[in-house]
Amino acid sequence: MKVNQFMPYIGQEEYEAIKPCFDTNWITEGPKSKEFAEKLLELTGAKYGVFAQNGTLALYLGLRAIGIKPGDEVIVPDFTFIASANAVEMCGAKPLFVDIDKDDLQINIRDCERVRTSKTTAIMPVHLFGLATNMDEVMEYAHKNNLKVIEDAAQAIGIKWGDTHCGTFGDVGCFSFFADKTITTGEGGFVVTNDEDVYQKMLYLRNQGRLDRGSFVHPEIGYNFRITDIHAAMGIVQLAKLEEIKNKKINLLNLYKSYLADLVGGYMESIRIIEPNSKSNHIPFRVVLMTEEPVQGLMDHFKEKDIEVRSVFYPLHKQPCYVTSNNTFSFPNSTYAYDHGVCLPSYPALEEEKVEYICKSISNYYVR
Repeated sequence: MKVNQFMPYIGQEEYEAIKPCFDTNWITEGPKSKEFAEKLLELTGAKYGVFAQNGTLALYLGLRAIGIKPGDEVIVPDFTFIASANAVEMCGAKPLFVDIDKDDLQINIRDCERVRTSKTTAIMPVHLFGLATNMDEVMEYAHKNNLKVIEDAAQAIGIKWGDTHCGTFGDVGCFSFFADKTITTGEGGFVVTNDEDVYQKMLYLRNQGRLDRGSFVHPEIGYNFRITDIHAAMGIVQLAKLEEIKNKKINLLNLYKSYLADLVGGYMESIRIIEPNSKSNHIPFRVVLMTEEPVQGLMDHFKEKDIEVRSVFYPLHKQPCYVTSNNTFSFPNSTYAYDHGVCLPSYPALEEEKVEYICKSISNYYVR
């Protein structure tokens, strides 16, 4: 049985939604983008928001808007997609890597004092795998040390810490609508803030340093971060499907737990699925399986069974482009997560029989 790692949950509705863009001959950022932004603000509860072409540029836009500049330092978890650190580097600033908590794979605030210096101006919590970072700890640490907070919420649409949507705790929060995200526009990003001054800065930064895109007078230096109404039209449909997508993903998570439940005991006590902190809800962006022994053998087994899985994130401190000769810290939890974690297929249209097949393959591997 062939099992894909991921498939976007799109269909006829999205195809039909883009047709009016061609009928009206309005394909750049326009009325559909305005509608999509309004719906995203309603969902997140943020006061203001602007689009970017993708999640990486959303982070860059957010960092620039809160004043991150060359020479600054930004605390970033070692265990995240490289775009989190690259957006900091794009600003001319330096990412400072910290370890993660072993239980939920989110940033370990206790490790931040190891790297913070007088040049550290911000912290970037990353809400990973459809779970929320402990934002009580993050905000307390940021306030204590006068740090700006930029939330990487690329994987956290619909995710809350307590009663508050991820991305709205800090100075800015950044979302992604890449093909594998909970809702997708193919490519796309969104930056939210509750600070009107930050919002005004983003308006200038994203539109060539002007507020009116029809003007050729540019009061500030800015760039082009506009999206298209074609993307936004897809996003509106996807957002309307969010509850359906959420329920399907939660059902898949429960199926994995159910099929693996009979395997608990003996060898299987060393296997667990990453769970959220008690104050976080969970829309599994990925179903992350952690194994006590190194996971490579299991991943090879999946390949033999024609099951596409994905590794978790390769630690940033080990990335060739970020390796430094004077970095002696081992990042034990980040390293352990990479060596022992695997992302199981969890796309909304995944059939139950395939989940059962995956779980039986796990059982066969360990009880052979």
